[in-house]
Amino acid sequence: METRSNRATEKTLFESDLTELILGSAIEVHRTLGPGLLESVYESCLAFELQKAGCHVERQKKLPVAYKGLDINEGFRLDLLVNNSVVVELKYVERLLPIHEAQLYTYLKLSGKRTGLLINFLTKLLKDGIQRVVC
Repeated sequence: METRSNRATEKTLFESDLTELILGSAIEVHRTLGPGLLESVYESCLAFELQKAGCHVERQKKLPVAYKGLDINEGFRLDLLVNNSVVVELKYVERLLPIHEAQLYTYLKLSGKRTGLLINFLTKLLKDGIQRVVC
């Protein structure tokens, strides 16, 4: 009989495998293009790589905010939502700051998703610009 913890472990493993695929694709994009381009270029190329790998990718997905029954549409958008599971927030900054991580936590909370990746393309080695967040 499958227990709740077994289902949670399976989902965690799935999300872990998916994050590995996303990170591998991001590294491929960074290796090919290098630093120096607009964030939107990296977003397009990463979405292309993920779709080529068979993932369902939503770009610039609107993220509504509800406040006491009031729907607030203030332009919050997820850079990428992969397989309706992992939120990917892309940056092109000198260094990741706590505010960037806080933004990702907020996006996870508002979207009801558990796993997020913060990827900064302005690094010599992309692995130095990656943060994984699990709520």
